[in-house]
Amino acid sequence: MGGGQQRGPDRDGDRDGRLGTVARPAGARRRWRSGAPAMSGAGGPPGAPPGGCDDRNGGPVPEILVLRALGLGDLLTAVPALRALRRHHPGHRLVLAAPGRLAAAAAATGAVDRLLPTVAPGREVPARLDWTGPPPEIAVDLHGNGPPSHLLVERLGPGRILAYAHPDTPRIVGPRWRADEHERDRWCRLVRWYGIPADPADLRLAAPATPPPAPGAVVLHPGADAAARRWPADRFAAVAGGLRERGHRVVVTAGAGEGELAQRVAERAGLPPGSVFGGTRDVPFVELAALVAGARAVVVGDTGLAHLATALGTPSVVLFGPVAPHLWGPPPGGPHRALWHPDPGAGNRQGDAHGDVPDTRLLRITPGEVLHALAGLPLPAATPPPPRAAAPSGTRP
Repeated sequence: MGGGQQRGPDRDGDRDGRLGTVARPAGARRRWRSGAPAMSGAGGPPGAPPGGCDDRNGGPVPEILVLRALGLGDLLTAVPALRALRRHHPGHRLVLAAPGRLAAAAAATGAVDRLLPTVAPGREVPARLDWTGPPPEIAVDLHGNGPPSHLLVERLGPGRILAYAHPDTPRIVGPRWRADEHERDRWCRLVRWYGIPADPADLRLAAPATPPPAPGAVVLHPGADAAARRWPADRFAAVAGGLRERGHRVVVTAGAGEGELAQRVAERAGLPPGSVFGGTRDVPFVELAALVAGARAVVVGDTGLAHLATALGTPSVVLFGPVAPHLWGPPPGGPHRALWHPDPGAGNRQGDAHGDVPDTRLLRITPGEVLHALAGLPLPAATPPPPRAAAPSGTRP
C-alpha cells in the first residue's frame, strides 16, 4: 500500500478487531483473566492518562510512548516489537497509543503498561494525543513511515524518536522503509536498527481464563471491513454446509453490523439455532479470544481474526485477495494455510485492500479448496452431525 503515510494494514481496525484447545508452546504466557485485565505495572486502570506517576523511590518513571493507532490485527503483528521494547527497557513504563477498544488485547500481550486511547476516522493518523505530564523519554512510531505519524509523536517533545526515515522529516534518523516486507518483520527490523534485539516469532498469546463459548467448533468469519477482502457469503455457506455434513460443529462470527451477513451464511448452510456469535455488537476481546482459543479451526479472510488465530495457535485457513500472504499471512511452520491465487504474470502485485468490490484473486478461491485445506490441518476428530435446521439460526447477543 504505497504513497504518503505508509501503514501496516490489519485494514479492519474498527470492525474486525472484536470478535475466539490447542496445545500452547513452551514459551507461551499463562492464561489471563477476563475481568478488567490489569496491565503490567500500569499503576492504574487501562486507558488512564499517562504521566505524573512516580516509582517506589519517589522519582518519575521514564516512559516510552508507542504509536500504533490501528486495529486488532495491526496490534498483534506488532507484538514482537512491543515485547522487544519491554525487555530492552525494563525500568520504563510502556504506553501504547491505540484505540480504547484494544485495551484488553493490549493487556494480553504482556508488554503494555498503559493504553492511551486514540480517536481517528478509519485508518487515519490521530490529529492529537491526549498526553499529560512530562514528555516521554522515547517515542516509537509503529504506525507507519510518516510523515504524519512522525509529526504526531514529535509534538510530544520526546527525548528520542525511533521511526523509519522519511525525506520530509530528515531530523528523524532511522532505517529505510521497505514496501515488500512482512508486517511482523518490518517492526522488528525497526527496533533492531536501534540495537534492540527482536524476534518476529515472539507473537503468541496465552488463551484467556474464560471458558470457550463453543469448544471444538469450526469458526467461520465472513465479514471484512472492505468488500475487496470479503469472500462471498454463498461460498462461506457452502463451506459451513460441507463441514456440518462431515460432523463438525460450525459457528459463524459477526462484528457490529455484520449480523445479517452471518445469519445468511448460517441459514443457507442449514446450521442450527444459536450458530451465530455476535452481530448486534462488537464482541469483547476476551470473549472473542476465548472462542478462537477453543475452536477446532478458523476460516477467515485477511482480517484481525486471522491474526488472533495465529497468536493463539488455533489452526486456520486464511483467504487472501488484494494483499499477498507474504506480507500479512500467518508464519510458516504453524497449523495454518494461506490461500491466494495471484494474477498470472503479475507476481506479487498488490491490489486495493479497501476496494468496494471483491478482489478477483479472492474470487478464485473455491469452497472445495477451502474444505481441502481444512482437511489437511491437524484437526481433532469430529462428532456426528446434528439434524439439519428447519428454522432460521438464532443470534447470540
